[in-house]
Amino acid sequence: MSEITASIALIVVLLALLGGGVWVGLTLAGVAWFGMEFFTARAAGDAMAMTIWSASSSWTLTALPLFVWMGEILYRTNLSESMFRGLAPWVNALPGRLLHTNVIGCTIFAAVSGSSAATCATVGKMNLPELQKRGYPTAQIIGSLGGPATLGLLIPPSIILIVYGVSAELSISKLFMAGVLPGLMLALMFSGWIVGWALLHPDKVPASDARLTLAQKLHEARHLIPVVLLIGSVIASIYTGIATATEAAAIGVAGALILSAAQRSLTWDSFKAALLGATRLYCMIALILSGAAFMTLAMGYIGLPRQLAEFVGGLGLSPGMLIVVLGIFYVLIGCFLDGISAIVLTVSVVLPIIQAAGIDPLWFGIFLVITVETAQITPPVGFNLFVLQGMTGRQITYIARVCAPYFMLMVLALTILWLFPAIVTALPANM
Repeated sequence: MSEITASIALIVVLLALLGGGVWVGLTLAGVAWFGMEFFTARAAGDAMAMTIWSASSSWTLTALPLFVWMGEILYRTNLSESMFRGLAPWVNALPGRLLHTNVIGCTIFAAVSGSSAATCATVGKMNLPELQKRGYPTAQIIGSLGGPATLGLLIPPSIILIVYGVSAELSISKLFMAGVLPGLMLALMFSGWIVGWALLHPDKVPASDARLTLAQKLHEARHLIPVVLLIGSVIASIYTGIATATEAAAIGVAGALILSAAQRSLTWDSFKAALLGATRLYCMIALILSGAAFMTLAMGYIGLPRQLAEFVGGLGLSPGMLIVVLGIFYVLIGCFLDGISAIVLTVSVVLPIIQAAGIDPLWFGIFLVITVETAQITPPVGFNLFVLQGMTGRQITYIARVCAPYFMLMVLALTILWLFPAIVTALPANM
């Protein structure tokens, strides 16, 4: 009975603080302090100090600000603007033509940013004006940008995978490798949807640009070389074992600085803006992680994870039904919390449950990230929806509607991964 009372009290405090507009990190720490103070015999202040220091001084977490900084450098230099010119000639022959540049551009930038919002904003800045100028339907432009931009959460280096890895005490490098094939599979599914739509509505697809020879295509593709080299150096250094995730992040930052300086797009102002932008974003994430670590400790003392695990275990759910229930649960809370908050708030409770059911935590991490991806394009707290609203001026409900097919594709991808888990585990198994 005491656990039930504590659960109700913590939920009320959590909703009250979030509803009052308190920062998520401070909300988590506040709920944890409340739980420790009123439902345990442990001194809340001492526990908070030790836990927050331990969480914020983790060496594994060092990769996070570096990857954030790398994405900020690319966001503020000309490297991202070169992608459209390099990609456009290669997709003209496909049904849907230049709409595929949104999918490919998001896939490429996802591999160097680790952020869904940054991917959406960067690719949108260069592709939206070009596609609108060529007469592509607005609904398809926005949908093919909002959905694929969620790949920024999955394709390594992924900020949210680092957060999950730290919270679940898993290898960041193996999580990165686990996200590669599912990310590419999702990108192919997104492009497949565009192909299907274009075949059903050929009258809505603008005429093809002038066809280029192979030599001309290769000449335009030179604009992709810097970004591809950067992606290759980061991922290859991890996969070959030459570097850890943290060292690979440092390689990515150095590579981004060198490439942007070589293209003369790195100025003192852009360098400062990238550094300050990365600092602000990382401080927000670090505050959330610190608060979540304290809340994890508090829930452990109160006994909530054990009680919840016993409750779910007592339901007698099969592993498949458990995954369905957890998927629905994360989609629902994703409508009100950002992805990082949703993961750090729940992973300490959910992990014992999925481990007891015999589900691989590595596989579950990818499942969890894809589920959280759907929250990026579902109102009311869909980060990609807000980014697209700022760039297009359209209503959130309209943007969510045109992104709905990509939501369904992600649900289909989760089903495929459950039926064929080797898509997730194949690459990490070879490390």
